[in-house]
Amino acid sequence: MGMKGMFTYAENVITCYGSAQRLSCESGLIRVKSAVYGRTDSTVCSVGCPASETQNTQCSMNVPLISDRCNGRSVCEFRTDALGLPDPCYGTYKYFNTTYDCVTGHSFVLCHGSYSSLDCGESSILGGAILNILSAGYGRTDSTTCSAGRPASEITNTNCYNTNTLAEVKKRCQGKTSCIVTTINVFSDPCVGTYKYLTVAYTCVAEHTSVTCEGGTAMLTCESGILKILSANYGRTDSTTSVKAK
Repeated sequence: MGMKGMFTYAENVITCYGSAQRLSCESGLIRVKSAVYGRTDSTVCSVGCPASETQNTQCSMNVPLISDRCNGRSVCEFRTDALGLPDPCYGTYKYFNTTYDCVTGHSFVLCHGSYSSLDCGESSILGGAILNILSAGYGRTDSTTCSAGRPASEITNTNCYNTNTLAEVKKRCQGKTSCIVTTINVFSDPCVGTYKYLTVAYTCVAEHTSVTCEGGTAMLTCESGILKILSANYGRTDSTTSVKAK
C-alpha cells in the first residue's frame, strides 16, 4: 500500500506508515516542535495507492508520544506501526509528519540509588538562566546502561518505563536555577525485579520577568530567537507590586 519510505526536509521528517522514522542531531539534543499522524496532502506517500486512500486530506491527530520518546536524545528511531495509535481516518493511507530542532543542552544518566544536581548558575532580578526540562525517563530501555555487576535477571527487561517521570522531574526542577534529583523513593516501580535508572535532558534558558498592572498592556520581546512562556500568573501574591498611589 503506497511507497513505504522516509523523506527528510531539514528539520522536518515525513514518514509513510509502516516505515521507521528517524530523528537525529549532529550536535545538540532533539526537541520535537510538532508530531502529527494522518493525511493533509494528497500527494505525500501516495505512490501505488488508489485515489480512495489519498483523497481525504482533513485527517490528522497530534502524537505527543513522539516527544516523550525523542526529546533530549541525539538520535531517535522507531517503527511507526509499533506505536499502537488509534486510526483517525479509516480507509486512508496515513503518514507521520514530525518537526523538530536541535538545541544545546545537557543530558545524564543516574543509576538507581544515586543523586545528581542540575545547575544553570546564579539568577538575578535582571534575569538569568533557568532550567527547562526536555525529557526524563525512569526504568530500563537497554541492557547495558547501569549494568555493571548486575545479574542478567535484573537487566534483561528493556521495556520498562515509568510514565509519570517527566511530570515529576518538571515539578521539582522546571524554572529553577538548580535542583537535586534522585531515584530514591520518588518514582513508582514500573517493573519489580529490574534494576532501573533515570535519564534527564535539559537546557538552560534565559529568564525575563514582566509585571503588568491590571488595565495595563504588556510587551514581550526577544532581541533574537522566539518567545517561550515558562509561567504566567494573574492575581496578587504580595502587597507591594502595582499598588495605586493615594
